[in-house]
Amino acid sequence: MTTPRPGFDTAAIHAGYEPDSHLGSINVPIYASTTFAQEAPGQLRGGFEYGRVANPTVASLAQTIAHLEGAKFGKVFASGMAATDLLLRALLRPGDHLILGNDAYGGTYRLIASVFAAWGVQFSVVDTSRPAEVAAAVRPETKVVWLETPTNPLLAVSDIAAIAACLDGPKLVVDNTFASPYLQRPLSLGADVVLHSTTKYLGGHSDVIGGAVVTDDEQLDADLDFLLGGVGAVASPFDAYLTARGIKTLGVRMERHCSNALRVAEHLEQRPEVQQVFYPGLASHPGHETARRQMDAFGGMVSVRFAEERVAGDFCSATRLICLAESLGGVESLVEHPATMTHVSVQGSQLEVPRDLVRLSIGIEDVDDLLADIDQALDRIGS
Repeated sequence: MTTPRPGFDTAAIHAGYEPDSHLGSINVPIYASTTFAQEAPGQLRGGFEYGRVANPTVASLAQTIAHLEGAKFGKVFASGMAATDLLLRALLRPGDHLILGNDAYGGTYRLIASVFAAWGVQFSVVDTSRPAEVAAAVRPETKVVWLETPTNPLLAVSDIAAIAACLDGPKLVVDNTFASPYLQRPLSLGADVVLHSTTKYLGGHSDVIGGAVVTDDEQLDADLDFLLGGVGAVASPFDAYLTARGIKTLGVRMERHCSNALRVAEHLEQRPEVQQVFYPGLASHPGHETARRQMDAFGGMVSVRFAEERVAGDFCSATRLICLAESLGGVESLVEHPATMTHVSVQGSQLEVPRDLVRLSIGIEDVDDLLADIDQALDRIGS
């Protein structure tokens, strides 16, 4: 008989670690050692030799994330951008071509447009919510199609399965940070690689920086392993421990993030000060049906457009409970102005975001308190 695969919440708590035979610690220990004793020269004990190459706490976290994404292999990194950098270095060479969505995280665009373009990598920017545009942009030298879905910050939704079906050769990479594996598992939809900023929903408490890459491609995993050890963009054992601890409550947190975000989005649609609300859970969202097919719920991110930039800025400064700060995915709600904060690097490019746009990361507070804070802020800027 085969052992049934555990449910998501069970796996989030138990996958990747078994209490050790020595002391039986329920939680993975923080192995704060830079080096590990060897049985004989070159004969490793448990496969660990030096902290820049591998660490038991870090390895356990990688296994947990891989399991939750349904992947065979996983690696974790010091940050989401470190994961992005090493993944692109593993997949691309000078002269290769990459396809990027027209609404992507500013840091991803900056890395590609400045560092990889200077290295000789070409890239095209398309609307990835239209699979035909992706297919039309593929060249013989195309090696990577990079998706965010939902996107940052306009929350556009791309059909992962439809895009995978039109690719023959290029690797399909999905940045799954906004959805998390609780809501969306891109490998099951045809993606080749999944990337996370574990700083966000996986860690979930705004207290740790990290990144992860998972895949079923054994050679890619080996290439990432070589780069990770060679470059040293490693997660610290303490950061890995914090992220693993956060993952244990990912499912229950995401349920509240999603229910709160839907209430907030519906409420904002009724406010006259708001010109447009972006949330995949709304029937008015152009990607709503695609999101219903490939996601289990619609996430904790909501973006809105106001009549002008001044009003957007005033709203960001008028909230009291919802804090003006960058980042997302923590238990607390945050508000930010992408054009002058997280996406300032895309100004003047094809990815430039509207200056009247505000992005909200909806936390797990009591939703009535969030709605009251939004109302008092809108009332203040409207008075």
